[in-house]
Amino acid sequence: MAIPRETVEQILQAAHIEEVVGEFVTLKKRGSNMWGNCPFHNEKTPSFSVNPARNIFKCFGCGKAGDSAKFLMEHEHFSYPEALRYLAKKYNIKIEEKEQTAEEIMQQSIREKMFNVNEFADKYFVDTLWNTDEGKTIGLQYFRERGYFDPIIQKFHLGYSPAEWDAFTKHAKQNGYSDELLEQIGLSIKGQKGLYDRYHGRVMFPIHSLTGRVIGFGGRILTNDKKSPKYQNSPESEIYDKKQTLYGIYFAKNAIARQDECILVEGYFDVLRMHQIGIENVVASSGTSLTMEQIRLVKRYTKNITMLYDGDAAGVHAALRGTDMILSEGMNVRVVVLPPEHDPDTFGKEFSVEYVSNYLKDNAKDFVRFKTELLLKDAQNDPIKRGQVIRDIVETISVIPDSIFRITYVKECSRLLDMSEQTLTNELNKILRAKFKKSLGVEDNVAPETETTTMPKQEETVEDQLPAGYYQERELVKLLLMYGREMIVDEREDENGQKIYEQVSVAQFIVDDLKNDGFIFTNAVNKKIFDIFDHAIDEGPIPKGQYFTSNEDETIAQLAADLLSSPYKLDQWEKFSIFVKSEENNLRATVLSSIYRYKDLIIEDRRKAVEEELKNTEDMDDQLILLKRKKDLDDIRKQINKELGIVIAK
Repeated sequence: MAIPRETVEQILQAAHIEEVVGEFVTLKKRGSNMWGNCPFHNEKTPSFSVNPARNIFKCFGCGKAGDSAKFLMEHEHFSYPEALRYLAKKYNIKIEEKEQTAEEIMQQSIREKMFNVNEFADKYFVDTLWNTDEGKTIGLQYFRERGYFDPIIQKFHLGYSPAEWDAFTKHAKQNGYSDELLEQIGLSIKGQKGLYDRYHGRVMFPIHSLTGRVIGFGGRILTNDKKSPKYQNSPESEIYDKKQTLYGIYFAKNAIARQDECILVEGYFDVLRMHQIGIENVVASSGTSLTMEQIRLVKRYTKNITMLYDGDAAGVHAALRGTDMILSEGMNVRVVVLPPEHDPDTFGKEFSVEYVSNYLKDNAKDFVRFKTELLLKDAQNDPIKRGQVIRDIVETISVIPDSIFRITYVKECSRLLDMSEQTLTNELNKILRAKFKKSLGVEDNVAPETETTTMPKQEETVEDQLPAGYYQERELVKLLLMYGREMIVDEREDENGQKIYEQVSVAQFIVDDLKNDGFIFTNAVNKKIFDIFDHAIDEGPIPKGQYFTSNEDETIAQLAADLLSSPYKLDQWEKFSIFVKSEENNLRATVLSSIYRYKDLIIEDRRKAVEEELKNTEDMDDQLILLKRKKDLDDIRKQINKELGIVIAK
């Protein structure tokens, strides 16, 4: 089914960019825009801007830009229809879709099909848990016996897959899902006798994306079959990447941002238990070692992570493995180790939310104290081991990007290790120097080569390769996008030399002026936008900026978002009795100036071309024609520069 254009426009107008982006990125208001760390590339200083007035986003670091739909396409890897449906659901807009052609159905992306079959499977497992005898007596009973209440089971869409080997596979195939798709997404496995269910006889944990879509599953076996793994998880696919996924992030993200802290646990049940007792800023790495991608996912909402692990040796060492990666991202990490007999699930089951909350506060240790106490316990009085411990801890401090924090931790480490601060600082500097040399590709025992006095040949820059008037052409497109519908006064003379004044749109002013003088944009995308305005002047209405930022032509949408975004804003100088004219306040002059500057550069380029022809022409008649053309161009250029107030020296 296809979404009608008028519905698309309704969805995009209703979607507030700051609300859509705010679900994934922590934004702070600064001036008229909102800013945050870009979710598309790793950065420490926010360069990601959201402009509520224009309903667009723009990253001034990596260059990604667009409207709400574009953000979801980039961030969640949605197709355009998927992004629109997500927004329609969020803003309660009913979509009356028209029938798709056979060709459109064939073009439906594999990602959409995967999301669809996962959603189908999720409903099947939930329905089996609550509405079948096997599901209720085995699956639901299991969850209840572990102390989980029905609301938490329903909230996380927990389910049950029947013990019959191919119950789900048969049901899915009867509903039109192909063998290839079921195997590709990992819900079914191909055996000697055909497809069978990956999760048969297991309770099910759907894994959700940031937007709440089911991207994979985890299934826990309920028997003591030692030949089968305790947990069976979805294989990686087009829509599921374990490294970039945290179990429970969809349900926890708002609480994480609100409390400015994320509690990291290991397993599904740990997350469920914490949510059940009312601690909701909790996610799990779902049986995989913590990855940089997962850390950066948390970093979108907070810079503070508390690692909550089992009190056994495996839990302690799991905590140690993750601290260096978290610190290297400039985040703050604390570690809480539970009593040896507990994991987060059993701890939350045995004690009240007040007790658990207080335990977390009272026992949270910053990484230096945690790592120092733990490693020194193993080293005891062995001087060699103690030396290794000290170097290990200083290595960890060295990954912290902020120098002030490094100094602070050196002081704390000095106190805990009973060692001089200077000794630790020397060791730290030695490690940092080695890392710096390695980053330059210089061996630690080889001095860097000295610079030679010979200057390399200067290469032609990108700017040198651009056509004449490139930036002025872009400036005119920007004025069309920003002010195309605004009205200004057009001043001209009639047949009798009398001045006539009339109100025209900025779009008509620019388009008519350039067309009358025979100027055509050289850049293909700029020309597309110019032609849209040209057509709209005759047919109406003149489109708003959102028409372009939401355009189906990706090149138009990207350019519009780029030109409508700016990292700069005039300060409120009026408070100090300093009045700065903005282009909005002097629009006609801004438009005229941009047109003149554009024409001036194009004419100068044409003039140079004529001069080059003159050098290579020996025919007298051709030379006279070229000299006349050059004089005409010179006269036009003088008139333009007179209007601009520029004196031409030659």
